[in-house]
Amino acid sequence: MEIAGDQPVFETSLLLAGDVDRANVHRQLSRWTKAGRLYQLRRRLYALAPPFQKVKPHPFLVANRMVQPSYVSLQSALSHYALIPEAVPVTTSVTTLRPCRWDTPLGSYAFRRIKTALFQDYRLLHVDDEQEAFVASPEKALLDLIYLEPGADSDAYLEELRLQNLEVLDLDKLQHQAELTGSPKLRRAAARVAAQARSDMTEYETL
Repeated sequence: MEIAGDQPVFETSLLLAGDVDRANVHRQLSRWTKAGRLYQLRRRLYALAPPFQKVKPHPFLVANRMVQPSYVSLQSALSHYALIPEAVPVTTSVTTLRPCRWDTPLGSYAFRRIKTALFQDYRLLHVDDEQEAFVASPEKALLDLIYLEPGADSDAYLEELRLQNLEVLDLDKLQHQAELTGSPKLRRAAARVAAQARSDMTEYETL
């Protein structure tokens, strides 16, 4: 409690520093987990459970710590930027490692794999009080989604997304990033989103 009490999540290495009985630490972690005082999120990663929990872990921070390297993207980031209207029940990230999913007491976390060359354009954001997490830019979150989902460059798919608040997007950046990938699919989708955004802007100015 003294060492990890102020941490949203912590790894066992935090408790094993210095002159400690490693076996005893692992026994205590096992007992606290079985007693419901600790949540084990994955191997060697824990969070204190209420009422011992002083800081409620933000899902984006938890996602970053579950799999490294990774950053929050796709629908989770789009919802964070209010680019889609729905709340997202699963926190989704991208990684260069194998895809995986973790269902934990703090929520569900999915990780989609992208090529190393596309692992870019994310930033460290304040997500809650003093917590920070790596999150894709609005443009990259949309491009990651289109890259990973079959048929996501179609008008039907983009309409189903119900994109909103498109003024959040830097349209020049969106199209430039799509061009850099060399993917015709991403170029088509970026052009369609940019056309929709400019149409919405023209309609708003007319009103």
